[in-house]
Amino acid sequence: MIFRNENTATGTTATTTPKRNRVRMAVLGGTLAVLPVAGLVTATASSAAAPTTWDKVAQCEATGNWSINSGNGFYGGLQFTQSTWAAYGGTAYAAQANQATKAQQITIGEKVLASQGPGAWPICSVKAGLH
Repeated sequence: MIFRNENTATGTTATTTPKRNRVRMAVLGGTLAVLPVAGLVTATASSAAAPTTWDKVAQCEATGNWSINSGNGFYGGLQFTQSTWAAYGGTAYAAQANQATKAQQITIGEKVLASQGPGAWPICSVKAGLH
């Protein structure tokens, strides 16, 4: 990053300019280092849903049955497709969502919610108040 040297712009030079630039870079560098972390904390906190909300989503999606295999390519209480389950790390828990625990499905649901938003469950998220 290049900063304009105020002294050069006015036609004068000073020996303190390099020191000023170092201070600016230190302050700016510290600010930039904090921003990504703050963004991650905010994104995680804002995307988390209460377990009761996930129960409402599962009630709407799968009649509350966390171990359902609907036979239509959707699995578990949150009705994950196999590709979504795998893409968000669900296979670390079970081969298919319907074979995972409720807590494990919610963990993957939180990841999907953070990435895709409530539109991943377009009808049931509205009914359950998922945001």
